Amino acid sequence: MTLLKRHNQDARNGRSAGGGNVEPLSPLGQPMRLEDLPPPGTKRWVARRKAEVVSAVRGGLLSLQDACRRYSLSEDEYRTWERLIDDHGLKGLHTTRTQVYRNIAQRKARRPDLVARN
Repeated sequence: MTLLKRHNQDARNGRSAGGGNVEPLSPLGQPMRLEDLPPPGTKRWVARRKAEVVSAVRGGLLSLQDACRRYSLSEDEYRTWERLIDDHGLKGLHTTRTQVYRNIAQRKARRPDLVARN
């Protein structure tokens, strides 16, 4: 899943095309602004909202500390969202799947031979 978009800069802004700037993309692939993020104090965390927060932090729209403060998250909770996205994509953020993925990770930790096969 690509959560960042690189834009080549062109002659209109007087910069070379080599540098480019990076902006976060929503899970739907659209450029994101602060206004597009879930509102502060969000209580119901669907997978899309979690992915938007991860994308915003990774893209520099919010710092990790700002995101944790804005949404009353622990750093561990945020890092779990990141890991689930990296390991399983957007589906990994669905709460019904979290236990399944957690069980798989625990089994792999207990049985190193499973890691070699995957």
